[in-house]
Amino acid sequence: MDVPGLMRQSVALHADRPAVLTEHGRYTFAEMWDRGVRTANALIAAGVRPGDRVAGLEDNNLGAADLFLGAAIAGAVRVPLYARNSAEAHAHMIAQTDSVVVMTDAAYADSVKGLDTHVIVRDAGYEDWLAAQSDVDPMVEVGPDDWCVIRHSAGTTGRSKGVGYTQQGWLVNCRNWLYRLPNLRWGSVVGHAGPISHASGYLFLPAWLHGSTNLLFGAFEPRKVLDMLTEHSVTHMFTPPSMVQMLAAEAGGQAFPALECVLVGGAPITDATALAGRAAFGDVLYQVFGQTEAVPLTIMTPEEWFGDHPGSQPMRAAGRVLPFARMQVRDEDGVTVLPLNSEGELWAQVEGQMIEFWGDESGELTAERLVDGWVRTRDIGRIDANGFVYVLDRADDMIVSGGFNIWPAELETVIADHACVVEVAVFSIPHERWGETPMAVCRVDDRDAVTEQEIIELVTERLGSYKKPGAVEFVTEPLPKNVVGKLLRKALREPHWAGREQRVSGA
Repeated sequence: MDVPGLMRQSVALHADRPAVLTEHGRYTFAEMWDRGVRTANALIAAGVRPGDRVAGLEDNNLGAADLFLGAAIAGAVRVPLYARNSAEAHAHMIAQTDSVVVMTDAAYADSVKGLDTHVIVRDAGYEDWLAAQSDVDPMVEVGPDDWCVIRHSAGTTGRSKGVGYTQQGWLVNCRNWLYRLPNLRWGSVVGHAGPISHASGYLFLPAWLHGSTNLLFGAFEPRKVLDMLTEHSVTHMFTPPSMVQMLAAEAGGQAFPALECVLVGGAPITDATALAGRAAFGDVLYQVFGQTEAVPLTIMTPEEWFGDHPGSQPMRAAGRVLPFARMQVRDEDGVTVLPLNSEGELWAQVEGQMIEFWGDESGELTAERLVDGWVRTRDIGRIDANGFVYVLDRADDMIVSGGFNIWPAELETVIADHACVVEVAVFSIPHERWGETPMAVCRVDDRDAVTEQEIIELVTERLGSYKKPGAVEFVTEPLPKNVVGKLLRKALREPHWAGREQRVSGA
């Protein structure tokens, strides 16, 4: 099976049905396929060949859907970039995947200027440019083992690693996301509050193949999203916890009679946010857990999440193990599988999981995460007798803030460049809105020589606004280290988490 072949079949079966809705228009399957074909032909004219990588930098808009289709039709490998990343991060992802073309919204064009790749900007002339491309389907042949998409995941060194999905891998992965959710129908409308470059993109393809409608909300604005939910009778929606929190606060008793499923994932969620979401939307909240290297691993239904199940604490859980995923808890060495309810590192196997990190010619980075066909999640947790999975901590120091992965080492490298910083440690602290946020403790010789705002602006400029520290502390004494000189981030982090059952936090 291959993605463009199945998408093409769905067009033949649902040509006049609504395929994509945006703030500005309604497009049938036939109309969207025409846009996708023209995008594919534009890519081919720009020199893209089957298997070449094409990066996309865009908001959650019609252009994102054009590239989703166009890359598949051209046999290209789609590389989603993240709009909130810095120019430096874009350059890394583009270079790391050898992307030959970047398609970008005009708002982000400056962040990819000067790169050694062809840049296509969706500016005011985009629609005319697209209409001028050939409307003849190029019918590029791809096979099930050809690459389809590369998504980036943070690596243990803090540099983003590309995780490639084959055509067959992307199909089974996306299919599994829907396994325990309410069934799609012709009248189903799948709303994408989160960008389809992120986790919400796993729901785009199933909706397309089924003949359902994908709704792209555009830039996230709570009131706009809520109004579009009712206007378009949205039935399914993916959203990270931070968006659930904002939507629930804005809902104010508004009714959503068509809504069947709000799938929550990408970061831990607090009890308060889960209960507020339930109060706002009803018993339609589902929870998913996984990571780019292995996803989805769990799904939890409303009955499971908010029900009473002896021996389990669903409000503390990240979901129940999916029937087509395998999860184990292992000891520190990763050799011994521990009994149920034991705490250790979570290991996983699932269809469509990582095969290797993109471009890892030595295999060393891949070997750190993929061992004998099992993915090491680097999360510390346990699994109870009812199949509920609890994430208690991280074996590494990764911070998940508003659904985005942030590695301390990446921030530390940037902050250490400041002339006044002698050494720095970055770690997570709880945050009411984002679940967690980075905190930087900087050793300086003179506390008056540098300000918190200077450090925040330095990180924002180099790495992007979502990675900026939520707090900065200056000290003059050396930071704690172990006997071999490694920073003890957890020693600095611990006081900020005192009294909490888990060392991860949700929005």
